[in-house]
Amino acid sequence: MARFPTVRPRRLRRSARLRAMVRETSVEPVDLIAPIFVTYEDGRHPVSAMPGVEQLSVSAAAEEAARLESLGVGAVLLFGIPESKDARGSGAYAADGIVQRAVGAIKERTDELLVVTDVCLCEYTDHGHCGVLTPEGVVDNDPTLELLARSALSHVEAGADMVAPSDMMDGRVGAIRGTLDESGFTQVPIMSYAVKYASAFYGPFREAADSAPQFGDRKAYQMDPANADEGVREARLDVEEGADIVMVKPALPYLDVIYRVKQDTGYPVAAYHVSGEYSMIKAAAERGWIDEDRVVLEAVTAIRRAGADLIITYFADRLARMLGGEE
Repeated sequence: MARFPTVRPRRLRRSARLRAMVRETSVEPVDLIAPIFVTYEDGRHPVSAMPGVEQLSVSAAAEEAARLESLGVGAVLLFGIPESKDARGSGAYAADGIVQRAVGAIKERTDELLVVTDVCLCEYTDHGHCGVLTPEGVVDNDPTLELLARSALSHVEAGADMVAPSDMMDGRVGAIRGTLDESGFTQVPIMSYAVKYASAFYGPFREAADSAPQFGDRKAYQMDPANADEGVREARLDVEEGADIVMVKPALPYLDVIYRVKQDTGYPVAAYHVSGEYSMIKAAAERGWIDEDRVVLEAVTAIRRAGADLIITYFADRLARMLGGEE
C-alpha cells in the first residue's frame, strides 16, 4: 500500500465542494421523523424539560405537521395525552381517542407526509406501565397483546400510515400483524421498537407524554443497557413476526447496537434520538458551551453512519431547515 508522500488524504479535504463530493454519509430531511405530543387542551403548551418542544392541540398538531411537510420532513410520530386514564388504558384504542382524532386532522392538512402512531398503553394507564397488571402489580404480557392490537387497528382505521409498537411485550408484533391482516390492512407497515433499553435518557419524555410509572420501573420489560447480543435477538424476533422496520432506542449511546442490528437483519433500521439526548444538547447550547447546530448535525450523521435509515428526533424541524438551506 502506498504511503506518504505519495498518499496525501488531505488532497480530498481542500475545498467544501470536494469534501461534499466524497462524503460517505448524508442526512436528508426525508430521513427524519418528528415526534408530536397531542393533547385535548387548546393551543400549545411548552414542555419545560425540552425547550422548543410543546404539547399541541389537535388543530395545532395538524398545523405543525403541515409545516414539517413543507420543510421536507418524511414523517411525524404521534403520542397521545388523554383526558382521563384507567387501569386498562382504554383511551389508547378508543375510536375517538386523541391520537385517532389527530391522525384524521393531519391527513386532511397534508399530502405525502407519513403519519406514524406510537402504540403503547403507558400514556393511557393510571399506573403508567405499558400493559395491564396482575393483582400483584406485574405487567401481564399476554392479555396486553390484545389491547395493543386493538390500539394499532384503531389508529389504522383512523388513517395512520404506519404503527410503531413501543411497549416491549413479547409477541406484540405478531399480534398486531395478525390483527391488521385479518382486518384487511395487509399493506400497512409496522415499525417496531425492537431494541428499547430501560434507559435513563427518557426522563424529559415522561413530562412531555405524562407517562411516568406511578410505582416501580420498566426494567422487567425494557432491555438492560449492558446487553447488545440480546438486542440483535430482539430485532430478529420482531422481523420474524412481521416487522417492516426495526428501531433501536436510544440512539447515540447505542451506536454499536444500531450497527449490529443493521448488519444482522438487513432490514430498514430506525433510531430514536431521545428526549434526554435532545435536552442535554439544548442545555449545553443555552450555556454557550457548544455550537448547537454543528453538534446536532454531527450527532445525526453519526447515527446515520452507524446504519440507521431513519432518525426520530426532536431536532427534525431544525435539521430540515439547516439541510434545506433556510439557515
